[in-house]
Amino acid sequence: MAVGSKELGSAELDTFEDERLVDELKKAKEELFNLRFQAATGQLESHGRLRAVKKDIARIYTVIRERELGIRATPAPVEVPVKAEKKTKKKAKDEAEAPAEADETKEA
Repeated sequence: MAVGSKELGSAELDTFEDERLVDELKKAKEELFNLRFQAATGQLESHGRLRAVKKDIARIYTVIRERELGIRATPAPVEVPVKAEKKTKKKAKDEAEAPAEADETKEA
């Protein structure tokens, strides 16, 4: 995802956690600094990019402030699914034998 693009809409920002928003804000500020530096030295090719990055920064600040005020909900933490361990024939055989051994100890 590029900063200053149409992909960075408020709907997408709603899905970001607070730490990710702060990271995106830092990236956008760094990019704005670099663009301003390029503009000052006459190396800037696209002046519209300055405007897009400024709007992204304002959009991020708005989402952060709305979350502080409780206007916008903070996304629920997403749990990363744990990959199931592939069973080898040996592990499957060991697991099948384990309950049988437990039953034998209960009977004795």
